[in-house]
Amino acid sequence: MDNWRKSSYSGPGDGNECVEIATTPTHTAIRDSKAPARATLTFPAGAFVTFVEALKTPRPAPPR
Repeated sequence: MDNWRKSSYSGPGDGNECVEIATTPTHTAIRDSKAPARATLTFPAGAFVTFVEALKTPRPAPPR
């Protein structure tokens, strides 16, 4: 994929705490902008929405 763009939640300043995203009609990929040559996490198009929604869902704290 060659259409990488930074997240709008890149963090303050120069955006060093950042995730980049690239999309195609069939897949969405994410990677760490500090290590772009490392592995990416790739999802089929519909599964990415499910992944993001799951990140937003509050989870109860694990028992101690």
